[in-house]
Parts: sequence; C-alpha cells; structure tokens
Amino acid sequence: MTAANAERGEAALMIGGATLRLRPSFAALVAAEAELGPLFALIERAAAGGLTLAELAGLFWHCLDPVPAALSRAEFSEALVAGGLATATPALRVLLGQVLAGR
Repeated sequence: MTAANAERGEAALMIGGATLRLRPSFAALVAAEAELGPLFALIERAAAGGLTLAELAGLFWHCLDPVPAALSRAEFSEALVAGGLATATPALRVLLGQVLAGR
C-alpha cells in the first residue's frame, strides 16, 4: 500500500483490511469516462443520489494506484460491497471533488 497524498487529490480506501490509494490522474479519469460516460453527468447522478454501484466500482477501479497484482476487478467490487457504502463515501467525495475543482 502506498499512502494517499491529499495534496495530489488522492484518497484512501479500505478494502478487505487493506488501505488502497485512489489517484484521479488524467489517464485514470479518461479510462473511467470511456467506461461510464461523461464525468460531469456522473457527478450530477451522484449529487441526486442516482450513482449506481457499478459506476462507483468502475470509477474506483480506474483510479486505483497501484492495482494490487493479486486483485481482480470482480474481487475488488465484491470487497467494496462487503465493506459497505459508508466506508466508500469519503473516498468518493474526494474523487468527485477533484474532478470538479482540479488540483
């Protein structure tokens, strides 16, 4: 695990007892947008309470840095659900804030 650096807009996410770093780099956000559609629409859905679990998992997956070698996307998604949405919400706020505000 590499510590999240708030100065770089990174967020920490607890998954299966491990703390993972989410880094909203340009490449990560472009990959997320390619899968999930426009990020501003994603933010609007999140603000309206309409963000789906698949969208949350997709955004987080693309922002994982580094992706643990032994962790598949399916395993990550299952662990995200097992940890509960309350655990994921602070990291989501950081990532969406970075999309809106930038660094």
